[in-house]
Amino acid sequence: MIDLQRDGDVYVLRFDAGENRFSPDFLGAAEGALDTVAKNDGPGALVTVGTGKFYSNGLDLDWLGANQDRFEEYLGRVHGLFARILSLPMPTVAALNGHAFAGGGMLALAHDFAVMRTDRGYFCLPEVDLGMTFTPGMSALIQARLPKRTAHEAMITGRRYTAAEAEAAGIVQRTAAEEEVLPAAVEWAASLAGKNGGTVGKIRADLYGPALAALTGPASGRPLAPGGPPE
Repeated sequence: MIDLQRDGDVYVLRFDAGENRFSPDFLGAAEGALDTVAKNDGPGALVTVGTGKFYSNGLDLDWLGANQDRFEEYLGRVHGLFARILSLPMPTVAALNGHAFAGGGMLALAHDFAVMRTDRGYFCLPEVDLGMTFTPGMSALIQARLPKRTAHEAMITGRRYTAAEAEAAGIVQRTAAEEEVLPAAVEWAASLAGKNGGTVGKIRADLYGPALAALTGPASGRPLAPGGPPE
């Protein structure tokens, strides 16, 4: 479900578990891969990408429904994944090959930059339509990484953004055809890989200190009925 490869100075972390929801197994595999990436010594950058029509649909609501007693523990791990990407000591680029919904969209926002597929796929924060609120950590991440008007619209309306709309709204920085999304992200990441990782991490920590503090603090929230996968 997780494949980590290296292309020159760029680590490519591919999610390959259907909708790439954050099941405990998925989170464990991602954590292990990021442990490997974090040990990098010298030039380096990270690209994440999904498979098929999904980048990630976020929280595993079916698992949560069956494990309500572990909600805080689970949410802490999800927050931890966002924080790991946001604080990783190297540049990061998300290659959005398809739908980036809910927690999947937030994972994309934890990266420095994102390239989004033009012909299919949406960025969407649908929590309002699922009867769910955002945790303080999630709200802090979204507000730190999006223009204020975009954060408001995305969170209050649950709007589905196409690639062109997401670029215009400041959600992603570049768009590309399906076959060019990953190559474009890797090329961009490679151009940044020579940046000093420790310096990059420190700059981000200063930029996003409140968001990182919220993500690493107590988790809270209450998921309700899960929605079906986007088409």
